[in-house]
Amino acid sequence: MERPKRSRTKDLLDFEIAFYERLLCEDPDFIDALRAVGEAYTRRGWHEKAFAVDQRLTRLRPEDSFAWYNAACSLALLNRLDEAFETLAHALALGYDDFEYLLKDPDLSVLRRSPKLRQLLEQRLASQ
Repeated sequence: MERPKRSRTKDLLDFEIAFYERLLCEDPDFIDALRAVGEAYTRRGWHEKAFAVDQRLTRLRPEDSFAWYNAACSLALLNRLDEAFETLAHALALGYDDFEYLLKDPDLSVLRRSPKLRQLLEQRLASQ
């Protein structure tokens, strides 16, 4: 009997996570593996673990706007909104500029309910 698709998807995601975690045991600073496992943790709903990876990436690559953007997403998913806005502001200051994606990213849906996001984006656009 065939297993339900949902279970297979979860199994594949767990396999992916285990694969990247093994790579990171060998090289804890492997940037591509950190990014991949952080994304997988988020898809799995393990937002605390994803945020821990994001924090590591921002320490390893402090000028990487994408790393800071992902950290803001994790914070938003954890409902740590003030920190999420601060972190997103930092990502924007470092040059994150994919506003089209930011405005539809499901990870940031909770931030889009706040007028703070519009203010933040207007400030960023005014400073360019």
